[in-house]
Amino acid sequence: MLADQFVQEIRSSLQLNANPEHASAMRAYMRDQFDFLGIKTPLRRQLLAQILQATGKSKFSAPEVLQFADLLWELPQREYQYIAIDLLAQHKKILRLQDVSTLIQLAQKKSWWDSVDGLAAVIGDIVFLTRARSPDAQDTMDQALLHSSMWVRRIAMTHQLGWRLQTDTARLFSYALQLAAEEDFFIRKAIGWALRDYARWQPDQVRDFVKAHQTHFSALSVREALKHL
Repeated sequence: MLADQFVQEIRSSLQLNANPEHASAMRAYMRDQFDFLGIKTPLRRQLLAQILQATGKSKFSAPEVLQFADLLWELPQREYQYIAIDLLAQHKKILRLQDVSTLIQLAQKKSWWDSVDGLAAVIGDIVFLTRARSPDAQDTMDQALLHSSMWVRRIAMTHQLGWRLQTDTARLFSYALQLAAEEDFFIRKAIGWALRDYARWQPDQVRDFVKAHQTHFSALSVREALKHL
């Protein structure tokens, strides 16, 4: 399928279902940083499923889906970036570690927590699936932790969300300490979020770690980390 044609079908479908009232509320929620069509998540995903069904091709190659994502990222309304993330998530099993660099580049365009965290989930899945056959897969996240972009560092901090007992504890704690001195809200929140997620499975380890290094972390990170303990 031609990428331009597929993206045009997405645009036509979403524009037909635009809701100005919802768009205003969604734009306000995102602090007026992005324009919206006013299509909420359930409907957006339903429309994408209908488009995929109409094409008769529910799966694409990795180069195709990356091209779709790149084209959708250039469109002005935020729902198009969400559609791109939905497509990437649907194809996470065919995306490879070398594709992570492309996703990190996307994360640095029109960056805010919504798009960055959506891409972080996809990147985390790719790294997790690759780690089963390549123990060095997380080296890519070691590099991301040193990136000049705060958003890329946030991806590194949160990429293990949902890994449960397969979390690399040493990396989780090391990343948290390396980022602890940063003053940005989104980094501090990410540290606490990542620790809180792991605390569901290893509460004593997280509690002991935070207690031992509490003076290094912001009050926000500590509060988030211990929220459910």
